[in-house]
Amino acid sequence: MSVGAMSKRSGISISAIHFYEREGLIRSTRNAANHRRYSRASLRILAIIKAGQQAGIPLAEIRSALKPALSGRPLGREEWVRISEAWHDDLERRIRMLERVRDRLGGCIRCGCLSHELCEMFNPEDRAARQGPGAPGLGV
Repeated sequence: MSVGAMSKRSGISISAIHFYEREGLIRSTRNAANHRRYSRASLRILAIIKAGQQAGIPLAEIRSALKPALSGRPLGREEWVRISEAWHDDLERRIRMLERVRDRLGGCIRCGCLSHELCEMFNPEDRAARQGPGAPGLGV
């Protein structure tokens, strides 16, 4: 399949497909005219990359999850289940963190203090003050 066909079928731009290839996430072969050709299995890999990115999974983690496919093993339903289960706990943790931020931001909007000294969200119990003046860790 040509890169144009891959782009059309996956909804991913040609430049992004080339980027994923440079990053070693998908592979192509060259035909007699030296044009890239991708296997149909690359579509599944692109779908997993897209799903991971939409979920906020870093590209390094996506690469790690795709290791079996990068070594030539086809990705079937079982592999997708393995990948998605591995991402599940991280997504749940991030969802809980985002909910806490969302709930605390409501208090910030009502409070409006914008104070690093008093802010319960960004500086609970004024822990940064114990480190002295200036940015923490810089010894200012």
